[in-house]
Amino acid sequence: MAQKEIEVILARHLASYLAIPVFIVDPDGTLLYYNDPAEAILGRRFSETGEMGVAEWSTLFQPLDEAGNQLPADRLPLVIAIKDRVPAHSAFWIQGLDARRRHIEVQAFPLIGQADRYLGGVAIFWEVDR
Repeated sequence: MAQKEIEVILARHLASYLAIPVFIVDPDGTLLYYNDPAEAILGRRFSETGEMGVAEWSTLFQPLDEAGNQLPADRLPLVIAIKDRVPAHSAFWIQGLDARRRHIEVQAFPLIGQADRYLGGVAIFWEVDR
């Protein structure tokens, strides 16, 4: 495992104490961590999925638009946040690894460290009633 930047380590530590779902990726989009509340929505513990590339996680949780069409990775808020380095928000459906379909809202933002070091992105999300 590669050495992580201190800000990423601290973001992961903070996320582990929060009651809201948090998803953290590096600048390439590699999933670094999601917390326990995220596990409840995604349908599997992080210790079971581990780190994975954007091509995998952006399809694994089956993001779908209102019509049930698969959303391409470049339309997902977290991918927008890391590619364009701007905050992004969207609502869409996912099917968790527990086979449950959920409507979620996602707010994502780039993670910028000390001295303007670009470190990746963070998404917070929650399940919403439809």
